[in-house]
Amino acid sequence: MQTKLSVIEKPSGIIMRFVYWMTGNQFGKVLTPVKVIYSRLPLRFSLVTQKLGKLEKSFKLPQYLAVLVRTHVAQLNTCHFCIDFAKADVIKNFPQYQEKFFTVSEYRESSLFDNKERAALRFAEELTLHKKISDATFREAQQHFTERELVEIAWAVMTEHTYNLMNLAFDIESDGLCQMKKAV
Repeated sequence: MQTKLSVIEKPSGIIMRFVYWMTGNQFGKVLTPVKVIYSRLPLRFSLVTQKLGKLEKSFKLPQYLAVLVRTHVAQLNTCHFCIDFAKADVIKNFPQYQEKFFTVSEYRESSLFDNKERAALRFAEELTLHKKISDATFREAQQHFTERELVEIAWAVMTEHTYNLMNLAFDIESDGLCQMKKAV
């Protein structure tokens, strides 16, 4: 599928050319959101996005669980780029959890998921679909997570929505990162 805005293959500014080079070096290609979205925004927007990822490294929530939540949100929002990006991240950084990631939509019935993971995914799912959390889901999540971790789950959902909506607005599809040698 073609994006709603044309991709910018050769950016005009030297800093954006450097960003293209860096993302191409890191991912094996310049990612479509960079060529469609970030190439049209002031550089500060790219820097904020990069900083968000670094901030999430300071979560108390286990990193794999934050990525699992983000993957589920991307699936619920049908952001194919984000689903592909998350899978590539899992292949590289969390290979021991691959089966969970590839079956996250079945978390309710699957024996692969423990109660803590189910609580996080239910919390993320309600927030994504209903834009609020029921009292029952909140109480369940409180049994497994600290207040800070609950905020981190909500933060992961919120930031994932941002990426999903930007990609969906411009019909940005998967970049095939899972099939590339240099997965995320």
